Amino acid sequence: MQVAHRPLLGVACVIGAAVLWGTTGTSQALAGGTLSSLWFGALRLAFAACFFVVFAAATGGLTRRAWKDLPPTVALGAGLCMAAYNLTFFAGVKLTGVGVGTAIALGSGPIWAGLLQAVFQRQPPTGAWWLGTVVAIVGGVLLSAGGGVQSISATGVVLCLASGLSYAVYTLLNKRVVGLAPASSITLAAFGVAALVALPAATFQTGLPHVGSSDLVAVAYTGVVTAGVGYLLFSFSLHHVRPATAVTLALTEPVVAFVLAVLVLGEPTGMAATIGLTLVVAGVLGVVRSELSSIRGGSRAKS
Repeated sequence: MQVAHRPLLGVACVIGAAVLWGTTGTSQALAGGTLSSLWFGALRLAFAACFFVVFAAATGGLTRRAWKDLPPTVALGAGLCMAAYNLTFFAGVKLTGVGVGTAIALGSGPIWAGLLQAVFQRQPPTGAWWLGTVVAIVGGVLLSAGGGVQSISATGVVLCLASGLSYAVYTLLNKRVVGLAPASSITLAAFGVAALVALPAATFQTGLPHVGSSDLVAVAYTGVVTAGVGYLLFSFSLHHVRPATAVTLALTEPVVAFVLAVLVLGEPTGMAATIGLTLVVAGVLGVVRSELSSIRGGSRAKS
């Protein structure tokens, strides 16, 4: 299934997904419930899987034709990576704190993706890509950890790094099959496996949850909108941009989360966070420019 490369459309889809992802923390905070972060993440995956079942059924993604070219091992691997991303992220953030944990997990993702893309796909990112990525990562660290760091948990850091690696591997596996099956089938397979892994893991660690009405609304929103619609946009974007670029563009997420935290939740801000926001935007714009230049250069080479 060949799709014409439209990098601007791919960039728009990734940023649209990141905007949706950035509302997750605010919606969880507004719920004000007692549901643990581990169960919140697991139920989010379950709601997302249910959404993908409905979406796939409505768009023909449940037919044998839609699944016949989707390698089972890749689908299983993507699902395990998505489950690992959720479980290690929430566990790592609990040990390191939200700011530091988010900075490490999201900041390491583009580096992992760039290295994996260079090794396994023989497509090393350009110098301009690395510059934009480093600038965006530094901004993300300032944005997420602007309040300062009192102590660091080595175990938490490892878990957050594992979360970033899982996300990067998921992206590369997704890229590998975007031309073989509809996005609805790919995301259904990944999130179905992830939910089957995350739900028993949450039960084993914390027991069965007590879900209030506000928790249910927040979980449903984050499952259907931020995970469901968000990851459909992300999968579609991989038709048009490289995996490492997509992961870097997703650093738009903490910018959205920061703005919502300030405007909606009334959280205080400081100079470091403001500088971080500016650096993330500048870095992302640099990566967009690098992606467009690379694709234009490739088009000239073919002509």
